[in-house]
Amino acid sequence: MTATTDRLESLFASRVREVVPPLFGAAGEPVRPLISLAYGLADPDLFPRAELMAAAAEVLAYEAADSLNYALSYPGLTDQIVERLRAEGVAAQPEHVVVGYGSGQILALLPEIFVEPGDTVIIEAPSFLGAVRRFVQSGARLISIPVDDQGMDVALLSDTLRKLAAGGRRPKFIYTIPTFHNPTGVTLSLERRRQLVALAAEYGVPVVEDDAYIDLRFAGEPLPSLAALDQEGWVIRVGTYSKILAPGLRIGWVHARREIIDRLLMVKAEGTTGPFITRVVARFCENGRLERHIAMLRQHYAAKCAAMAAAIRQHFPAEASFVMPAGGFFIWVKLPQGVSARALLEAARARGAEFLAGTACFVDRAQGEHAMRLAFSFQSISRIEEAIAIIGAAFADL
Repeated sequence: MTATTDRLESLFASRVREVVPPLFGAAGEPVRPLISLAYGLADPDLFPRAELMAAAAEVLAYEAADSLNYALSYPGLTDQIVERLRAEGVAAQPEHVVVGYGSGQILALLPEIFVEPGDTVIIEAPSFLGAVRRFVQSGARLISIPVDDQGMDVALLSDTLRKLAAGGRRPKFIYTIPTFHNPTGVTLSLERRRQLVALAAEYGVPVVEDDAYIDLRFAGEPLPSLAALDQEGWVIRVGTYSKILAPGLRIGWVHARREIIDRLLMVKAEGTTGPFITRVVARFCENGRLERHIAMLRQHYAAKCAAMAAAIRQHFPAEASFVMPAGGFFIWVKLPQGVSARALLEAARARGAEFLAGTACFVDRAQGEHAMRLAFSFQSISRIEEAIAIIGAAFADL
């Protein structure tokens, strides 16, 4: 077996020789049950089961021939995406939209059309490593820009772009989660949004705007998306139905210039996204039903976020700090001086709860040692409160 393994592994491409554990779901969770606040899973109690069953039944009853055969994605869903983009000020057209198998597929395809080994890609620090890992696998050289309470440090980004340009280097794209950032929960300010879009146009660098959480606002006033502020087509807007409907449907989308869309379609080798599931999603979303469902999600997630924040204030040391998010799935806690996230995680797991150590959110795992990401999306309020109390008690174990 060893000889066979060695001979087989010599065939693998260099980008996949090292096996990396999956980032998603509860993979690798220990046998002993834990209350997990580690993963940004949607609350299954909020899935619209009956309505989705009815939509699927209608598609099978009236559109079976078109939905169950080889066919293109349902254009009606693309039209709905375009309508929602236009409502927020984006000059969207159907030919500028591609539907994919979740936003994760889109984010994996972008380096396929932009990145050669050694090319520069700019990301935030911390960031969603599910996407960043794809950039690494493409051979990109990553440059990280820190995130503070107002989002990406755009002044530092400006300096970075200027220095790169002086050295004859032009990044292939900038990856950002500007609204209810994963993992920090912060939102890029309006002034920084304008500056970021201006920098993209000045240096000719696309901005990948990952807006998975933009619809889940439960406090404050909405800010314009980067795509809405963009006048020259440098913003690539990526969205998903995973957070506002159900992740298992695997429906995401991208809006970009036609030159980008044409090349994404070239590398989307399996073809268009299923005609059946795109019809089901479109049927569910029509007649304002999606917006009513989102309003319900906002109410429920707001209550969970508030409960988690109150529990943190009650059970964590006073020196632990966080920015109260106005939406999304996460609270990012900065730990007291001298407290290690990984040591705290070990102590919390021994007591029966877990979180995501901040080190998991940086390409350089040496960073993030004094922070944690807590997901309030999946667990019930009572379980959130119990888990926070357990983690609070674990501070004393260090």
